[in-house]
Amino acid sequence: MREYLFMALIAAAVTYLLVPLVRRFAIRIGAVPEVRDRDVHTTPTPRLGGLAMYGGLVVGLLVASELTKTGEALSKSEGQPVLALIIAGGLITVTGFLDDWWGMDPFIKLAGQVAAAGVLVYFGLRLTYIPLPKDWGGSTSLDYTLSTIITILVVVVAINAVNFVDGLDGLAAGIVGIAAMATWAYSIFLKESISGLRIDTTAAIAAILIGICLGFLPHNFHPAKIFMGDTGAMLIGLVLASSIVTVTPLDPSVIENMNKFGVLLPLIIPAAVLVLPLIDLITAVVRRTSQGLSPFAPDRGHLHHRLLDIGHSHRRTVLIMYAWTFLFAFGIVAMSKIGVPVLLFPVLILLALGVLVLMAAPRWRGRGGAHASGRGDDDDGPPTGPMPPITPDTQVRGPARRPDGPSQERASAEGNPVIPAFPGRS
Repeated sequence: MREYLFMALIAAAVTYLLVPLVRRFAIRIGAVPEVRDRDVHTTPTPRLGGLAMYGGLVVGLLVASELTKTGEALSKSEGQPVLALIIAGGLITVTGFLDDWWGMDPFIKLAGQVAAAGVLVYFGLRLTYIPLPKDWGGSTSLDYTLSTIITILVVVVAINAVNFVDGLDGLAAGIVGIAAMATWAYSIFLKESISGLRIDTTAAIAAILIGICLGFLPHNFHPAKIFMGDTGAMLIGLVLASSIVTVTPLDPSVIENMNKFGVLLPLIIPAAVLVLPLIDLITAVVRRTSQGLSPFAPDRGHLHHRLLDIGHSHRRTVLIMYAWTFLFAFGIVAMSKIGVPVLLFPVLILLALGVLVLMAAPRWRGRGGAHASGRGDDDDGPPTGPMPPITPDTQVRGPARRPDGPSQERASAEGNPVIPAFPGRS
């Protein structure tokens, strides 16, 4: 357990320390897009935070491979998880970087996602069977072609689900961090039930992912100093998907007695940890296609937008979605631990939906919820945006301008001049 903690702390520290450097780099190259109509933040904010997250991933994986017990588990696991995640993560990070900086056609970005998933398959990280109870015909082994197709599909769906839910400060990092914690707990439970050990490839990947998210959140929680962008959202989606893929390649017979339908757990757990991003992804695709738009066309109809529209503050909306993810993910893990039959899973789903409805209801205080009740004890802090500003070397200092003037520059609390939204551009 100490090795897991060490991996998570290393990944968190590297990510946290790299973020200020990445922020300066994003500002220098102009990766600070203007605020769009669908955006929630009010001031231009640097993207590319995913570069720091990739640094945390690489260092965490390299450290894990050198640890005594974890290194042995990684070396004996099917495929080459360390090399696979470094190469696939690098590919998806480059794809996201180009999209955040220059913009990219959705289908080119999709091709990058498929290529990164293909790298995972090439290095042996793939689904090898579909777990089903004996009454349903038993578990089905997959040949290499079908295994490749299903694995790529799972990875691409997970990447886009996380990317779709990344719309508020700290939302994607928090949700994926909670999902990684649930995956870690389940993989530990599964490994211990099978062999009596606690060191596992899935748990190692999940621990590193937890560290990455925790290291990034202090810079990204509202008000955010930097966004992870597609660079980070697609990366953590890929890593989460890889942990889901690696948890299933084992003999189904060893988990059939965990509870009445234990063999289904490797399918139910991934669905539980990704339930919120998947719901957002599915509803977005249905909403856009029903309006005759591309499934990739951006809009302002995501779950977090709806929570904001009914009167919740920025932070409360994020915490509501954290709570829903935690309830689903850890509810399923707990039920697998205590041996509750799968027939009670719908009860948990109904309970989670009920909690969501209660938490999502606007507060009956004042004249209409958080927005009408004043700041009070639900102070959201300053508007989302870069804090504090960083002055690049090329910045020419001059008189500070009022933030409501025609310039895109923003004054700090001390009245000192700061950077424009796009440094180096005129």
